[in-house]
Amino acid sequence: MELAHSLLLNEEAYNQLGEFQKAEFIFEWLQFLEKLLPADIRENQKKLVEQLTSLLNNSPGPPTRRLVAKNLAVLYSTGDTFSVYQTIDKCNELIRSKDDSPSYLPTKLAAVVCLGYLYKKLGRILGNSFTDTVGNVLKAMKNAESQGRYEIMLSLQNILNGLGAAAIPCHRDIYKAARSCLTDRSMAVRCAAAKCLLELQTEAVFMWTTDLDSVVTLCFKSFEGSNYDVRLAVSKLLGTVLARALASKQTTASVRHNFRRISLEEVMELLGTGFLRGSCGFLRASGDMLKGTSSVSRDVRVGVTQAYVVFVSTLGAQWLERNFSAFLSHILDLVSQSHPKAIQSQMDAIGCRRCVSFILRATVGGLLGEKAQIAAAKEICQAIWKLKKVVDAAMSDSNLETRINTTDVTASQHVLVCALQELGSLIHGLGTTAAPLLQDSSAGVLEAVISVILHPSISVRLTAAWCLRCIAVALPSYVSLLLDRCIERLSALKSSPEAVTGYSFAIAALLGAVKHCPLGIPHGKGKVIMTVAEDLLCSASQNSRISLQRTQAGWLLIAALMTLGPAVVQHHLPRVLLLWKCIFPSSPKDLETEKTRGDLFTWQVTLEGRAGALCAIKSFVSHCAGLLTDEVVQRLLPPLPSAVDLLTQLSSISKSYGNSLKTPSTVYRHKLYELLAVLPPKTYEGSFCAVLKELVVDLTVPDSQIDASTFLLPPLCHENDLLLLGPLLQETDHRFIEEQLLLGNSIAGGSLEYDPYSIYEKVAKGDSVPKPLPPILSVISAATHLFGVMFSHVAESHRLQVLEQLLNSIKQTKGSRQQIVRLNVVSAFSTSLKHLANCKGSLGPEEVRRSALTLVMGALESNNPLLRCAAAECLARLAQVVSDSAFTAGLAQVSFDKLKSARDVVSRTGHSLALGCLYRYLGGIGSTQHLNACVGILYTLSQDNTSPDVQAWALHSLSLIVDLAGPLYHVHVEPTLSLVLMLLLTVPPAYTEVHQSLGRCLNALITTLGPELQGSSTTVSALRTSCLLGCAVMQDNPDCLVQAQAISCLQQLHMFAPRHVNLSSLVSCLCVNLCSSYLLLRRAVVACLRQLVQREAAEVSEYAVALGTVVINDFTLDFNSTDVNIREIGLEGALLGLLDKELDQRLCQDIKETLTHMLTSMAVEKLSFWLKLCKDVLAASADFNTVASVDTTQEEETAKVDDASVLTSDSDERFHPFSNPRWSTRVFAAECVCKIISQCENAGSAHFDITLAQERKQRDSRDDFLVLHLADLIRMAFMAATDHSDQLRLSGLQTLLIVVRKFAAVPEPEFPGHVILEQYQANVGAALRPAFAPETPPDVTAKACQVCSAWIASGVVSDLNDLRRVHQLLVSSLVKVQAGKEAQSQQYNESTSTMEILAVLKAWAEVYIVAVEKQKNQSDTQNHCLKIVNSAEETYRDVTSSAGGLLDLVQTDLGTLNKLWLAALQDFALLTLPSEYALQLPAEGGAFYTAETIENARPHYYNSWALILYATALWLTSTGFIVVDPDEGVANLSRPVTPTTMCQDSSTRPLVKSPEDVNTDRFHLILGISVEFLCSPRSDAAMENIIACLRALQALFDVPWPRSKIGGDQLGVELLNVLHRLILTRESPDIQLAALEVVRLILFAAQEHVKEKRRSAEEKETLPEFGEGKDTGGLVPGKSLVFATLELCVCILVRQLPQLNPKLTCSPVFQSGKHLLLSEDGSRLVAAALVILSDVPAICSPEGSVSVLPTILYLIIGVLKETAVKVQDGQLPLTVAASLQALKGLLSSPMARAEKSRTAWTDLLRSALVTVLDSWDQVDGFLQELDEVSLLTAITVFVMSTSPEVTTLECLQKRCIEKFKVTLDSKDPFVQCKCYQLLHSIFQHPNKTVSYPYIHSLAPSIVGKLQETEKAKPENAAELKVIQEGIKVVTALTATAEEEHRAHLVACLLPILISFLLDENALVSATNSAKNLHEFALQNLMQIGPQYSSVFKKLMASSPTMKARLESAVKGNQESIKVKTAKHAKNPGKSASIQLKTNFL
Repeated sequence: MELAHSLLLNEEAYNQLGEFQKAEFIFEWLQFLEKLLPADIRENQKKLVEQLTSLLNNSPGPPTRRLVAKNLAVLYSTGDTFSVYQTIDKCNELIRSKDDSPSYLPTKLAAVVCLGYLYKKLGRILGNSFTDTVGNVLKAMKNAESQGRYEIMLSLQNILNGLGAAAIPCHRDIYKAARSCLTDRSMAVRCAAAKCLLELQTEAVFMWTTDLDSVVTLCFKSFEGSNYDVRLAVSKLLGTVLARALASKQTTASVRHNFRRISLEEVMELLGTGFLRGSCGFLRASGDMLKGTSSVSRDVRVGVTQAYVVFVSTLGAQWLERNFSAFLSHILDLVSQSHPKAIQSQMDAIGCRRCVSFILRATVGGLLGEKAQIAAAKEICQAIWKLKKVVDAAMSDSNLETRINTTDVTASQHVLVCALQELGSLIHGLGTTAAPLLQDSSAGVLEAVISVILHPSISVRLTAAWCLRCIAVALPSYVSLLLDRCIERLSALKSSPEAVTGYSFAIAALLGAVKHCPLGIPHGKGKVIMTVAEDLLCSASQNSRISLQRTQAGWLLIAALMTLGPAVVQHHLPRVLLLWKCIFPSSPKDLETEKTRGDLFTWQVTLEGRAGALCAIKSFVSHCAGLLTDEVVQRLLPPLPSAVDLLTQLSSISKSYGNSLKTPSTVYRHKLYELLAVLPPKTYEGSFCAVLKELVVDLTVPDSQIDASTFLLPPLCHENDLLLLGPLLQETDHRFIEEQLLLGNSIAGGSLEYDPYSIYEKVAKGDSVPKPLPPILSVISAATHLFGVMFSHVAESHRLQVLEQLLNSIKQTKGSRQQIVRLNVVSAFSTSLKHLANCKGSLGPEEVRRSALTLVMGALESNNPLLRCAAAECLARLAQVVSDSAFTAGLAQVSFDKLKSARDVVSRTGHSLALGCLYRYLGGIGSTQHLNACVGILYTLSQDNTSPDVQAWALHSLSLIVDLAGPLYHVHVEPTLSLVLMLLLTVPPAYTEVHQSLGRCLNALITTLGPELQGSSTTVSALRTSCLLGCAVMQDNPDCLVQAQAISCLQQLHMFAPRHVNLSSLVSCLCVNLCSSYLLLRRAVVACLRQLVQREAAEVSEYAVALGTVVINDFTLDFNSTDVNIREIGLEGALLGLLDKELDQRLCQDIKETLTHMLTSMAVEKLSFWLKLCKDVLAASADFNTVASVDTTQEEETAKVDDASVLTSDSDERFHPFSNPRWSTRVFAAECVCKIISQCENAGSAHFDITLAQERKQRDSRDDFLVLHLADLIRMAFMAATDHSDQLRLSGLQTLLIVVRKFAAVPEPEFPGHVILEQYQANVGAALRPAFAPETPPDVTAKACQVCSAWIASGVVSDLNDLRRVHQLLVSSLVKVQAGKEAQSQQYNESTSTMEILAVLKAWAEVYIVAVEKQKNQSDTQNHCLKIVNSAEETYRDVTSSAGGLLDLVQTDLGTLNKLWLAALQDFALLTLPSEYALQLPAEGGAFYTAETIENARPHYYNSWALILYATALWLTSTGFIVVDPDEGVANLSRPVTPTTMCQDSSTRPLVKSPEDVNTDRFHLILGISVEFLCSPRSDAAMENIIACLRALQALFDVPWPRSKIGGDQLGVELLNVLHRLILTRESPDIQLAALEVVRLILFAAQEHVKEKRRSAEEKETLPEFGEGKDTGGLVPGKSLVFATLELCVCILVRQLPQLNPKLTCSPVFQSGKHLLLSEDGSRLVAAALVILSDVPAICSPEGSVSVLPTILYLIIGVLKETAVKVQDGQLPLTVAASLQALKGLLSSPMARAEKSRTAWTDLLRSALVTVLDSWDQVDGFLQELDEVSLLTAITVFVMSTSPEVTTLECLQKRCIEKFKVTLDSKDPFVQCKCYQLLHSIFQHPNKTVSYPYIHSLAPSIVGKLQETEKAKPENAAELKVIQEGIKVVTALTATAEEEHRAHLVACLLPILISFLLDENALVSATNSAKNLHEFALQNLMQIGPQYSSVFKKLMASSPTMKARLESAVKGNQESIKVKTAKHAKNPGKSASIQLKTNFL
């Protein structure tokens, strides 16, 4: 194939190829040429033209001829055009040729195509040659066959396109030709003709002026017998022409004679005639109408319907807005009484109604924005009111007889149904945005709908109910109101039959809506409805006129009530079961009496009632599965046998009463079958035989002669096989109206009135309204389903009888009737096989198999393709159930034989599909020869070009085998691929079904090859080229579904071999088809995009923008034929726009995922772009007046932040890519904003740091940071949070919350001490305020509370007056909470008020926690500030005031809050009890939840308990558990709040609990909740909850009283075990640190307890040992607090420092000595654990302390050894500091001196000291150096803190002194310095036995060192410090020395000091360190001189040089002091920084 890649055709290579390869080679070359062509080809042009024209003679296939033509046209347009006329003549010659043989046909066609493309590209350059050409082509058309006509039409379209107005002379001729083609028998020709005419009408004025009528009539004719594609093409033509006629501005130039302008009425009239009378001429029609025979064919009506939509879409949304009322009245008029013929039968009426609904949905729902939709809804209301008046007038007619028959009443019903349905759909789509519409009293929407509930027609009543349901789902706040209103009207009008049915429908519909409303309805409504239902059923028999209606209504209400779920139903179950038991006769005898006594009317009522009861129980079983206990099932069963008995008697009852019982009995059957199908079959085993008999009768002697295949069979076929049956069964945008063409002429589809019980059910996917089928059909569907269930449960012997009976009944019928019976039987049997396969059952013995096979084989050769398809699937399932390889092979053999012999299309298609299906369930039939045979036969069939059907079915079957045969297929891949390619290149484009099957084959082949496609071997690259070639051919195919196949093939290729797919051309192809009018193509495009952007989002986006503007030319449904300008809004913008217009759920989901992938990979790089997109979507609909009012105050301030982000007003409407986006799109945009923020968070800190962002932006202007767009973020959040749509408000508040949390700490660089968010407080306040309005739904208020608390807690606003605005909102909601249960609105479920209350309490808790924490931090800083006298007092005062103020704000409400918090915690504690305690819960519920809504309330408690717990603990701590009067404040609260009054009856409780008891209760409440949660936090428990819980415990144990409760109690041990487990299971350092803090406090409590005991024992002078370990020193695990503490600390330490684990250190794997530096968190954890360890001995008895001491010492010294590593900056690591601190604490423990433990301690401490000394010696040179300083410090701690006997042992002392000596000689000044400091402290040890040996050994060398420094002056600060420390040590020594040695020391010291002094000259030039040393020496001399004056004087006298130096230095010093004091006044002291405590001694 590589040889094909050249400019000229490589003829050598070409001639060597075989026939088929030549075609491939040519196609590959042409493709390559097409990419090359715009290049310069002057010198090769002649040769190229020759090569290309010669190809015309080679009879090229359809794709090849198109490419030849394209290339020729491009060649001439870029090169010279002089030979073009020869080419045109040559083509004309080929067309004129008289050769009619089939082999010559491709050449002729190629010439036709070629002409089309030449004229299209070159247009007017070709001058006048076109008249001859067109004449020639039209002549050729006269005797062309369909392919020729097809190509000629397309070619003419191209010619017209190229020539434009120049072609006017030929217009009439072309028009005549196209007219005849538009009614051609070939559908492809019709489509082509429609395209040609569409092109013609752009210039041919006569088409939409003089000839308009004939064009319209012609289109109507064309619709007759058309298929989906023709309807799309012709409706586009018709709609466009009419729109053109209406919109055109007539000019005199274009029309010679005066032609009047056509009006809207006339256009509508024209379309209306087609809709109402079809395509027959107007004159003839009238004759037919007189005879009463005419009925419009449905395809015409559906076509006209689509034309209406195109017409409106072409004129656009604004036109529709202006002319809506005229349009609406015309559309509704189509189903009104003025055209009785259109709606004479119910079927016709339903069909027409569907069409009208579709027109309204597609125009009003698809084109208009939300405001326009609200206006439209008002218009529709007006229409409803008008009709209502007509009906009222007719109904008020006094004469009863005339009243019922009034035509007006029946006439208005269909109009009303359409109007109500559209109103419902509109409001449903608008969601909560429709609130203003319903509040507008002038429109009176609710009144209008409710008034129609009393309409005499049942379908109107049902639709009105459905409309109410839509309103309820859209606006959940109306559900309760509407329910109340309907219940009230129902009770008031109980005696009107219309009211009873109408209002019961409405209530049922509203109940069905509740599950779509998350906020629910009050629980009590269920009770009310149950009462109403019972009342209706009981009073049914009182008044015979309405007993039927009351019975139906009663059961309908009960059935609808079941949808509320178990929580509601369980309360009413006993009553329902009782009613169920009573409705059926209790014994067969009773049934007999019924039969003898009943008359027609009673039977009608009885059957209606029983059907209702069956329905109610079915509803119960399907919605309340949780209540189906064995006991309930037992109570359900008794009536079943009598229900079945009645079923068997039905036929005889119906016979006796004639036809009028037919429908009720069918309905009864249907409902019984449905109920049995959902019950477990075991429950009605006894009735199997009786029911099966009835089922067999229903299936084989059906009442209806309707072919029900289109709704029975599709669920039984595999969805992939349905593709064979053409577009009718596929999903399309027009599915809603196209369905009626599927169902044959006798039935138009389902409608609500066929089954009122469907009004409360969930709507099937994709439907806007339930569409139950007529009873005669639905009973068959229920029967097949039940048969499937039962057949798999009956005995095998019985199965045989049933099957034979079914076979016989098929034999006995004839003709069409036989077809129907066979269809029913096969679908029933197929269902049973499905069930058998699911439950892994077997079919039975040989005879059963044989009968089954006969049954299926018969269907496999049926004339109905759908039945053949189902039979093939059934055959495969049969093989699956039998699962015997011999049987399967036999089945395949039968098909092989048939296919070899049969010649008819039917059996060839059926059996070929059967072969493919067999593979589907048997995962590849093992043998290769079987596979070879299959493939061989299918190859042959797929080349049978006499029948496209056979080809399509065979290829489809082949694709299944390729897919399912797995690796076995590899040998066949190459031949199959070449077969597929050959067919793609030769099959005519009109046979789309063959091309679609080829596409599936190619897809399966690509999947089979899989990742091998990446390979580089020649075979692989040849296969890959072939795959790409196949895709290219399919992409060029005119059929959209084939293009969709091509896209999914390329998608597969891109997945397996991404480098080889040309991304840019793929993306351009996707963008062009993004808005196709074919749903499946759009789905394929978006699915492909979704995959591409996961890997290469940036590239895809770039290619799309490079492509620029995509003109969408055929999107009839939604797009207003506009251009989506991708260059301006990018692919992302185009997708957002599509998301807004798209109605298909799956597609929307895919678009959202695609956008999310693009956002995650690109939002940070293209930040401004993404934010602008989101802002455009959100701002497109915001009410600007609200936004502006807030922003004006901010304008001046924002100007300074960043000029780019100033909130510019959006009044600039020049370019708004998104006009009126829907609320769902806006919600998605708000969610995107949140995702963008989180992406930026991962991307780096500059996004949240304005200073850094501005710096980097200045460095590179392309950089972009989120913080620079803060104004936009706030604005978007504000717009969303103040919208009409509740969902959008929630998203907006969520965005605001995230913005506040993320930006709260970002400082404002221009105003130090302020944060950047501070300037937006007005916006935040304004965004929150509406959420607290009384009518706001609770979920919005709850969210707003969260934002409020986050805002207050964030500390953004420090000024209390500014905070008050937001604080006030929280206060108002607190008032609402206090109002109590009675004040709750009865609008939503009680659990929503729980949600709101808890949200408020949680918000307050958060604010309180922050206030307390701030105050605590402040008191810390305050203490600190007091230590360091701080000159900057003002700032300090500010800080305190704000935090104290925040606490003051909360303080005022704390009295109320603490009670509410405690009540909430008490509720939570009750709700967390295990289920076995359910009976002990208070019957009336808790403080904030009701007993009935307990399940719904739980999640809200789980959501908020933790913060409330923490706040309560803080509050109790702050009071120190000093109790205020416990009942204070109860009087003014409407409910008992304090826990003392909870859950107790006033009579039983003690009058007053003692404060101690109250406290104990509260303490246990908090402790209990915490422990219960921490014991087993769910794996998904939020981190915040765990931390809040631990913090609460910390707060609790911060005060003495709770500590006293836990100190001496086993509780402490349990708590420690819980914490240990928590530390083991949660890795987070925050959690572990918080847990350790709690441990420390527990230990502290225990210490206090032990101390207290010891103290009291001392007072009594009894001396038992207190503390753990008593006299023996033993610790009991599980009982011992010490043991638990140690366990926990070891766990922490070993996890951070595994080296400490002795087991590990002994193992050979472990390499010792490698130091790991801990993370900061790790160090903090280790430090915390060490602090705890050092406290442990304090709670032990002396013996106990001895037993734990080795462990503690091991751990402390272990940490010291492991972490004492030299660090660069000489800082002491945190762990070392902590271990030294712990060591000091431990060594100074009183136990070391207690007489019982002293000796043991001394021994252990000595060992510890040895360990420290040893660790020094073990260090190997090559490892990181140990930090000598830390070890020296440790030694010093030992020397200083233990009793002398530990360290004065001679050998130990010697080693210690040795270490000091070594260290003194260190080269590192820092080490030397530390060493001096440590010695300083040792030398001053009060006990001389300790200090003297050190002094003796080390003092001389120190003095010696200092004397050396006289020569070597210090170079830097560090060396200076060493000298200073040395001097300090010697000075200290001098002070401690005894009198006789002191003089000697001073004499050594003074010369050294004096040598450091400098004279004045030297002082000026000296280094900094020398100067400092000089000053230091001088100060010391000043001190020492006076102290030891005698020695001093003696020395001065003896050395005059010294004296001189000293004197000059003193003089210099005095002068400099004067200068300094002058300076000092100007420079106040800098504030000191905080110092870490590092003094361990």
